[in-house]
Amino acid sequence: MTEFAQQIVNALALGGTYALLALGLAIVFSVLGLINFAHGELMTIAGYAVFFLLAANLPFPVVFGLAMVVSALAAMAMERIAFRPVRGANGTTLLITSFAVALILQVALQNLISARPQAIVIPSWLNGTLNIGAVTLGRVQLMSMVAALVAVVALSLVLRRTTLGLALRAASADFPVVRLMGIRANGVVSSAFALSGLLAGLAGVLWVAQRGSVDPLMGFLPVLKAFIAAVIGGLGSLSGAVIGGFFLGFLEVFLQAYLPDGAQPYRDAVVLTIVVIVLTVKPNGLFSKVAEIKV
Repeated sequence: MTEFAQQIVNALALGGTYALLALGLAIVFSVLGLINFAHGELMTIAGYAVFFLLAANLPFPVVFGLAMVVSALAAMAMERIAFRPVRGANGTTLLITSFAVALILQVALQNLISARPQAIVIPSWLNGTLNIGAVTLGRVQLMSMVAALVAVVALSLVLRRTTLGLALRAASADFPVVRLMGIRANGVVSSAFALSGLLAGLAGVLWVAQRGSVDPLMGFLPVLKAFIAAVIGGLGSLSGAVIGGFFLGFLEVFLQAYLPDGAQPYRDAVVLTIVVIVLTVKPNGLFSKVAEIKV
């Protein structure tokens, strides 16, 4: 029973990171209909921001906040330089553009910094653990779970109770009509990317805190899994993205813990098989895919 409880904690921590990334993907998709596979590079940029800011001996709470800001600014720059010129193009063009941006950033980071992983020295107070009964909870794991919860609540409040949130929800429902009503389309889209970048930055900080290093390809696999999580939950639903993230986190952790040793090399295949089964039953995800942001 103790081992089972420990695996639940591990799954919640991993699922929290996936949920944050899936949320960022869902916001941009709701407004533009774009799956931004360069989202993982925003996570990587946040990781490098942590690396350089810690090297400058800044306090970790300051580093945490600045890394998120850097990621948000990078997302806004990405939208302005790469996606705005092709905004009216079809989905295939947008998808290819997102892959191109991801590859360009990966190559740039490899050549401008290093292709090798860079070690990040995390403050000792973050490396500790908390013992709750027989369950051991890492402080970074606790941060991941709390961060996912806070991000979901904060984003829900922004979407429901602010002018920006109203504009985002309206844009996700009918973008052309929103433009005719006098709302600045560029501002709405840029805000969506900024929110997406903040979430990617938060996920990036938590990810490097757990792994203790950053490298140019760090964000590729997490964002691919976040995309799967968003599809499981139902693209366009923020709550669905969160649930999909935790669902995928639980799948990975429990299969890692309880699959027989001989089946461990096929763990990812088993995960994807379960995902396919879920989508066969619910083709639009656990929450029906809709045209507007659902909180």
